[in-house]
Amino acid sequence: MTAAALAVDAAVHADLAPDYDFGPGPTQGTLFRVEAAAACLAALLVLFAGRRFAVWAFAFLVSASALGAVLLYSHVDVGALGPLPNMYDPVWYPQKTASAVAEAVGTAAALAGLLLSRPPRWGGRWRRRRL
Repeated sequence: MTAAALAVDAAVHADLAPDYDFGPGPTQGTLFRVEAAAACLAALLVLFAGRRFAVWAFAFLVSASALGAVLLYSHVDVGALGPLPNMYDPVWYPQKTASAVAEAVGTAAALAGLLLSRPPRWGGRWRRRRL
């Protein structure tokens, strides 16, 4: 479920990126391409190395950051932040809604995977305690 949600997120961002290429410096389209690449990488990692704690942490961070950004920039006109453009967009359209739903599902599923995987233990392997 996490990989599918990340794939939808990647597809929507990659599809919308050319529509947001305007203005000097890093554009919103550039940020959409970076998000698409990160979501695609996270989906592949979940599929092929999904038992690792770091994979689930990365998938969670990618999904949660994208969901946070779409919700923030839909409700608050933050303005430009340093080199980042003003991405305020209060209008909800089908692709944006699909992306937000996929990001919410991906965040929840990645959190579940994160909680079910074992965190790394520094300095050695995990050992079960005998009772």
